[in-house]
Amino acid sequence: MLNRNELWVGLLLGILFPSLAFLLLYQIFSLLEIGGAVSSKGFSPNFRERTLAIVAIACNLILLNLYRNRRWDLAMRGVVIATSILAFGWVIMFGVKLL
Repeated sequence: MLNRNELWVGLLLGILFPSLAFLLLYQIFSLLEIGGAVSSKGFSPNFRERTLAIVAIACNLILLNLYRNRRWDLAMRGVVIATSILAFGWVIMFGVKLL
C-alpha cells in the first residue's frame, strides 16, 4: 500500500480496487459456472453483472476503513470521490434497465 496521504492516491486506488474486485469476482463465477456449481440463469437480465458491480464498489469500504484508522483524510476523500463516481456510473449504466 502506498504510504501517502494524498487525494490522487485515494482516487487511483478507489477506482483500481473495485475494478480488480469486479474482475476477480466475475472470473470466480465464470469458473463456478463452467464447473456446474452455479446456474447461468439469473433472476433478470444482467443480474450477475449488476450485483457484482455493487459488491465491487462496496469493496471501497475496506480502503475507507484503512484510511480512517490511519487518519489519512485526503486519501479517504479521494476514495469517497471515486466511489461516488462509480456509483453514479452504476446508476447510469444499470438504473435505466431496472425501471
